[in-house]
Amino acid sequence: MANQVKYLGTGRRKESVARVIMAPGTGKITVNDRPFEDYIPSAATRLDVFQPLEITENQKAFDIIINVHGGGITGQAGAIRLGISRALLEVNEDYRKPLKKAGMLTRDPRATERKKYGLRKARRAPQFSKR
Repeated sequence: MANQVKYLGTGRRKESVARVIMAPGTGKITVNDRPFEDYIPSAATRLDVFQPLEITENQKAFDIIINVHGGGITGQAGAIRLGISRALLEVNEDYRKPLKKAGMLTRDPRATERKKYGLRKARRAPQFSKR
C-alpha cells in the first residue's frame, strides 16, 4: 500500500478544517478513525457530503480517509465536501466544469460575527426596560 496513488484535498467551512485523502478502492469512508455513518448521523448532511462524488459518478471508486477538527457537524460536513471536491480535481481535471457548475469548488466565506461590547451577542442588545 506504500506505493498506492493518493489524492489530497483540504476543505474549510466556518471553524472546521478537513484533510481528505482519497485512494482507489471500494467506497469506504472513514472520518477521524470512525465509520462515516457513525460520525455524521444526519441523512441530509450525509447526502450533502456525497454530492461531489455523485456529480462525478465516483461513489464506489475511492476509499476516503478524512481528518476533521473544529466547528460543529454542519461546518465539518461542508469542509469535508470541499475537501472531496478538491481531491477529485487531482484525480481528473475534467471534473472541474461539473463541480464548478454545482458550486462545489467555492469556499463558503461566511463565518461567525464577533461579539461587540455592550451587547449580549454580535447584534443582540440587552432588554430595554422603560421603568
